[in-house]
Amino acid sequence: MGNESTRTPPPTGKRAERNRQAIVAAAREMFTRDGFEAGMDLIAAEAGVSKVTVYNHFGSKQELFTEVVGLAMGSAHATMAEVRTRLAETGDVREALLHTARALVEAATEPSRMALRNLVTGELRRFPELAAAYRERGPARSGHDLGELFGDLCARGRLTIADPEVAVIQFFGLIVYPHLIAGSIGGTLPPELAERLLTDGVETFLRRYGNPAQAPT
Repeated sequence: MGNESTRTPPPTGKRAERNRQAIVAAAREMFTRDGFEAGMDLIAAEAGVSKVTVYNHFGSKQELFTEVVGLAMGSAHATMAEVRTRLAETGDVREALLHTARALVEAATEPSRMALRNLVTGELRRFPELAAAYRERGPARSGHDLGELFGDLCARGRLTIADPEVAVIQFFGLIVYPHLIAGSIGGTLPPELAERLLTDGVETFLRRYGNPAQAPT
């Protein structure tokens, strides 16, 4: 990689933004299909720009991949924001957690996002900085978002959680991790089993952290 301090700033303006979006979209498709070995020249051709234009926007393939991963994770965080908005409109904590669980599973099992996750896992030894970027933009931020959601419910008296960090890990363990394990070996959970895991997971979580005195009547 070049020296970041001497790198020319990326292009700006409407045309540059269109090119950047096209590059990222092409890169996501190519990385998902071909892995990290996807060539920058092929990404440029798919985006309809020159290879020089790609490097004007992204100084390296690692930088481009990090951007692709960050945007893929960003859509999951937007979903969590919608969940928190919905929470403000319901007093039913069970329904709120079921909706949250379904949103998390949908985000985690989206095929291209799962392919990117597996790609990061496969490149851990060669590019540990990719894994660090993925953790920061993916699991760490998702955990933060879920912790804030639990905080909302605690503030409303719907949950009682003494250790939010543990509660977040437990919720992910009950709801999302089975899908990640299946996806890591190229499989998926049968829909009926996935639904049982989801509903039973929420019930288990509520038995641990729910506040029966605050349950809606």
